[in-house]
Formats: sequence, C-alpha cells, structure tokens
Amino acid sequence: MVTLKDIVAAHDRIAPFIHRTPVLTNKSLNELSGAELYFKCENFQKAGSFKIRGATNTVELLNQDELDKGVATTSSGNHGAALSMAVSRRNGKTKVVMPHNTPKIKVKNVERNGGEVIWCEPDQTSREEVLKDLVVKTGSTVVHPYNDERIVMGQGTAGKELIEDHPDLDAIVSPVSGGGLLSGTLLSAQGINPKIKVYGAEPLEADDTFLSLQKGEIVPNKTINTICDGLRAQIGTITFPIIQSYVEEVITLTEEEIIESMKMIWERMKIVVEPSCSITLAAVLKSSDRFAGKKVGLIISGGNVDLERLPW
Repeated sequence: MVTLKDIVAAHDRIAPFIHRTPVLTNKSLNELSGAELYFKCENFQKAGSFKIRGATNTVELLNQDELDKGVATTSSGNHGAALSMAVSRRNGKTKVVMPHNTPKIKVKNVERNGGEVIWCEPDQTSREEVLKDLVVKTGSTVVHPYNDERIVMGQGTAGKELIEDHPDLDAIVSPVSGGGLLSGTLLSAQGINPKIKVYGAEPLEADDTFLSLQKGEIVPNKTINTICDGLRAQIGTITFPIIQSYVEEVITLTEEEIIESMKMIWERMKIVVEPSCSITLAAVLKSSDRFAGKKVGLIISGGNVDLERLPW
C-alpha cells in the first residue's frame, strides 16, 4: 500500500510542474454551514484540476521506452488533459479514450495539451474495451486514471498541502469516483494527523463506493446518470481497500443538492467550479449537524465547466 513517504516523494517529484493551489474561505458559506470551511482550490491547478498531480507523478516515473511507445488512457476529461500535458512536456504522444458525451471544454483541453481523442460509449465497459483494442493495435503504455499506485501518490499531495496549510482541521471532504483523490487524501491524513476525519462525497446516481462499503466488496454502478461527469467511474481495486480501511463515511447527494451547491460557490466565492467538486459543499450542508463547529477542508477538485451547458 502507498505510504506517506511515497506521497512526500511524489510531491518533491512533481513540485516543479504544478501549482501549490490556494486555500480560500468564505464568511457567507461558513454562516450557512455552521462550520469553518477551507476550500482547497484545485480548480486553479494546471490543466484545471487535481489530476495533473497523479498524471505528472506517473509520467515522471515512466522510462524512455515506455514513453516512446506512446501513452494511452481512458478519461471523462480531466485526467486525459492532465496526462496529455505531462506526456507532451516529455515530448511524448497521448491517446485518450473519452465518452462521446464529454463536455466540450474537456475535449478541447485534451486536444490543446497535445492529446488525441478516441471516442467510446458513456459506460465503463465501452471505455475498457476501446482502450484494450487501442493498446493491442498500438502497443501503447497504459496510465490508468485512478487504479494505479503512482496516481494515488500524486493525488495525495493535494491533501498533504491542505493539512500543511491548516494542520488544525477536524475533517476533510473529498469527491469520490474511481477513488484516486479520496484514497490519496486518506493516506495523507493518516500519515500526518490520523485525528482528521476524512469523508467522501458521491452522487446518488453513481453511488458504487457507498454501496461497496455497505456490502464489503466492490459493487458496480447501476446508473451514471449524474451531472457530475467527473464522478461516473467505477471504484478501483487498488483504491477501494484504502477507502474501506480509513474513510469515516461516504455521503451521497442528489442532483438538486449538487447543482445548488455549485451555484452557491459561483455566486458567493466568485470562482468557477465543476459539479464534481461542488458536491463537497453539498455534503457539508446536507450533514450540517455532523460538521457544525468544526474546521472542515473541502477539496475543490476542478473547474473545467462547459459554459454553454450550465445547469441553471
């Protein structure tokens, strides 16, 4: 299993290529929630999301032969853009298997950063099958978007920075889909201050992590009909045991709760965030009794929003 030592090494490795993103506060949202909220703004990160952390760490660990074969992945957008940026910096080529309903801005981000988009259907089976066929045909090196320890190490650096900046946090809330960010955050918290309780926030319409924790084994998503396009993946075999061991709870949110929290952040904080990360605020507001009077870190995972398709 990944350790804090691994995350620290990853942080040193990727530091020259990422932003140390700011942590913002908002009096209005504090009053509304009854908690002290600290927003870790990965929407200000390179490529527009936390995904550059894991992607850069992984690409920096690839040898030249692996890079020369070309790199391939599946992504709903943010991982693909981040990986394309990291690979291009090393003069490599990236192919990204993406669902055809991916927001335009995320497709453009992949292409802008040097990636080639390969289309698939918007479900896990299609993603995996198209990627498998691509690798057979091209021999590309696969970098999985979350089910890879190198990815987890990189994603854990966001939580590490948040705890370093605010060591007196009582809790952290992270979005969860494939589990790279949540598992990395859990490992950072466990390594630095195990007293910090870490929660996951997940759409009710794609609640495989919540159901998997209840059953004690991985349960496939029955639906991915959520506005959170970044939270439609299946929990990973590497990430799930970490989450199972350390997470305090996974809180599920309705589409209405997610959209309302996104609107609140736009209106009150004047920053652009995706529904896939506004879900963390939705979790705090839904469970206000649990967080009342606490210092709570919220990981704002990305800001790549299709401005032509806003949900209000």
